[in-house]
Amino acid sequence: MRLREYEGKRIFAEAGIPVPAGRIVRSVGELGDLSCFGERVVLKAQVDVGGRGKAGGVVICPVHEAPARAAELFGRTIRGLPVTEILVEECLPIAHEYYCAVLVDRSTRQPVVLFTEAGGVEIEETARQDPDRIRRFDVNPLLTELPSFAVRDLIGRAPKALGPMVSALYRVFVAKDALLAEINPLVVLDDGRVVAADAKVIIDDNALARQGFEQNRDLTEREAEAERHGFSYVELDGEIGVIGNGAGLTMATLDLIEQYGLRAANFLDVGGGADRERVAHAVRLLAGAPGVRVIIVNLLGGITRCDEVARGIIDAGIPQRVIVRMAGTNEAEGRALLTEHGYEMYDSMDRAVAAAAEAGA
Repeated sequence: MRLREYEGKRIFAEAGIPVPAGRIVRSVGELGDLSCFGERVVLKAQVDVGGRGKAGGVVICPVHEAPARAAELFGRTIRGLPVTEILVEECLPIAHEYYCAVLVDRSTRQPVVLFTEAGGVEIEETARQDPDRIRRFDVNPLLTELPSFAVRDLIGRAPKALGPMVSALYRVFVAKDALLAEINPLVVLDDGRVVAADAKVIIDDNALARQGFEQNRDLTEREAEAERHGFSYVELDGEIGVIGNGAGLTMATLDLIEQYGLRAANFLDVGGGADRERVAHAVRLLAGAPGVRVIIVNLLGGITRCDEVARGIIDAGIPQRVIVRMAGTNEAEGRALLTEHGYEMYDSMDRAVAAAAEAGA
């Protein structure tokens, strides 16, 4: 789950990483007296997406213009998300911007620390065009502290004051069960002070309860409902609903749908041993998604019984077309039930997807 910037900065401050003076507001009326920030302030929309600066979600303005600019920002959407919170901060006199991050390298399955003198909004471009400018250190996951030699190698000729910030960021990464802890930019001010001008922290979903979160805020309404019923579910932007059991089978179904020139509306794995109630919830969930015109059910009955799957499909009672391919335990009983109620069934995954394509789904 992605934390909002002000939440990340609160964590940074607790870890000894300096952050700008600021406060969070949820309406223009909460701005209050801004004279403590000096002549200029920064207004930052708190939305759970990246690239908000380029999308107009960060505004620098004179203090007397802040109410009007904040009102304008509250009326906007940033990459489809409404702005309901704004972080108001002091405008920093920045001398140089750096980039520092700790993340999980999926290829090595261990943490990696990244650092470069080329921080700021163009960091992705730097990584793409000049990757050698980004220094890295792979960390043994058993380490709770960065070795001092690693910190020295990472910051190179950058000011030594950045070293403690890099070490503290790694401690945050470990303590908060993070998948990513990033400061971009990590800035040196005109007077030599070092400040985290931004904060991005993504917590492992499996550790949310340990970190004090009751629910995953990143989930959509349907994804949250799927989680309550025990599904693995991800929303996509197509028109073909997909229900499978097992991540591999479900992914293979999505690949085949794309091969036929169609677009999947979701990934939904009901898991092994799904009973009729869980299957019914899954079918209804997909039927309620905008734009879903047909649902492909592709299951292999091992510990999952095909007759239970069939009863769940029938119980759902949805208006959309349902195409079924299932094989395995109690397959004959399941087929008989679905045939009795007029559902389409096919012997192969390829034929089921082809049927959807032939119908112009």
